[in-house]
Amino acid sequence: MTATVKYSRWTLPPTTGHQALALDREATLGSVGDDEVVVELHAASLNYRELVVAKGAAPGDVKANVVPGSDGAGIVKEVGKNVQEFKAGDRVATHLTPTIPNDQFPTLIDIGAGLGQSIDGTLQEVGIFPQSALVHAPKDLSFDRAATLTCSGLTAWNALFGLKGNEVKAGDWVLVQGTGGVSIAALQFASAIGANVVATTSTDEKAKRLESLGAKHVINYRDTPKWSAEARKLTPLNRGFDLIVDVGGDSTLNESLAAVRANGVVAATGILGSDSQPVPMLKTIWYVCTVRGIVLGTRDQFKKMVKFVEEKNLQPVVDDVVFTLEQTKDAYERLAAQKHFSKVIIKIR
Repeated sequence: MTATVKYSRWTLPPTTGHQALALDREATLGSVGDDEVVVELHAASLNYRELVVAKGAAPGDVKANVVPGSDGAGIVKEVGKNVQEFKAGDRVATHLTPTIPNDQFPTLIDIGAGLGQSIDGTLQEVGIFPQSALVHAPKDLSFDRAATLTCSGLTAWNALFGLKGNEVKAGDWVLVQGTGGVSIAALQFASAIGANVVATTSTDEKAKRLESLGAKHVINYRDTPKWSAEARKLTPLNRGFDLIVDVGGDSTLNESLAAVRANGVVAATGILGSDSQPVPMLKTIWYVCTVRGIVLGTRDQFKKMVKFVEEKNLQPVVDDVVFTLEQTKDAYERLAAQKHFSKVIIKIR
């Protein structure tokens, strides 16, 4: 590929809100560096982080006119002379935090230095990425589904298997909250290894979908706002859950603490509903549990997740409505309105 190649990409001007996104149909591809890889992108998926970055509310600086989006999948077209792990024709997925070692757990600072904020991301037809921003995609998995693994998939994997000595195993009891990308991925992973999964959601329609994906029980949190007691009754001897994947932050953490078993783990993975009073962490003494803050996971974990997806023949769940690259603003709107189920997908080609 040469610098004369023209392609389309979205950029984020130095303003606030995703309505400011600008579509550049005449972008020119630069030359590939020694440690870089040219990827023809086929699909991308959105996270709430994209909305936060667009609002200018993300930790860290945002590169002027950055190409947004951290999650994507495609085909390698060209590699720099120092690249050993990839070759032209390889199917790859993006890894958000390429600036840290493969075994290092990322922080919000590392995420701010990553794709879609400090480094050009995935909402473009072609991208040049550091080789450390890529992993091999699962064999035989569609690009749409592979594009869900970068953030939601990896966060869920880290929540279930990232704490040494407390990895979820067959027979364990796991609770997931809602129908966002992290919760659905955690449900799929946990079900695949034989764990007992309980889910919470807001409608009967969503409950049926969760059951079809492997949830043994579903609790409607609108009908039962204090769902912890009902959830505990589902576990043996009312002992509580081995792991709870908490996505709501302060608005759900009290219930999560009340539902987890003694010496169990609450994986705090999000703050989607955090408009409540902060929950004091000294409450962990009362409930005798671990609350583990998680953002994404390591590149090494990503590779293990890919192997697991291949072995279990998992098909990550995507939203019913799929957008084209030109419809990116509509995709942002669907995400912001929380009308989606699991992951919002942008099909690039």
